[in-house]
Amino acid sequence: MLAAALLLTACSDTVYDPRGVEHEETLLSVSAIGEAETRPDQARFQAGVNNWAATARAASDATAADINEIVAALKARGITEQDIQTRAIGVQRIDYGERRGQFQASNVVSVTIRDVNRVGDVVSAVTDAGANIVSGPDFRQSDPEAAANSAYANAYRAARKRAEAYAEAADMQIGRVLTIRDAGGAQGSRYLPGAVSVAPPPVVAPQVQGDVMRPVAEEGGRVLAGQTTSSVAVQVDFALVPR
Repeated sequence: MLAAALLLTACSDTVYDPRGVEHEETLLSVSAIGEAETRPDQARFQAGVNNWAATARAASDATAADINEIVAALKARGITEQDIQTRAIGVQRIDYGERRGQFQASNVVSVTIRDVNRVGDVVSAVTDAGANIVSGPDFRQSDPEAAANSAYANAYRAARKRAEAYAEAADMQIGRVLTIRDAGGAQGSRYLPGAVSVAPPPVVAPQVQGDVMRPVAEEGGRVLAGQTTSSVAVQVDFALVPR
């Protein structure tokens, strides 16, 4: 949404407004949102394995062997080691349910795929290699700033267009731009901070559970990259002058 407020200045021969509004000028503050859609060119997903055994060592050894198979399958699909990162390793005793008294060991890696057309093939490879934990994908931009900058440019153009409408209705014109404030926004699931430091929304880490999380790609389904929307906001202060 776009919002605007006209603030009329009092008559004076000197600059008295902290934002630099001078005699004969009227301050107009405009907020605007801009969006830009781009096709993601990277994808990230998580893959791993859970094992249960009578001892912690046995569960850990089985998990280590399985994760080695998963990593080997990734490398066989052209995923380099720099795009494979360990995200979670855990060992715990189960004190409830049918596995009570056993030990559970887990190992999860994060995988970056730099060709979104290969996501389904790579995910199928890790499940074939024994992964029983799979989540994602999270589609991303390799150059997120370029997409964000397009959205900011659209936001500024929207703000100026609204300011021109206000100026025309008031029989005035835009004299100059006083300030442009970045109000932040979002790019898909990525938080874009604004000029004022605020805490980003919390990121919820995936939980490693005994149940298998499998994407549709395992059953031959399609993985579609689609488009990622960058949505940002700006606030612009204009100085209006009589025509």
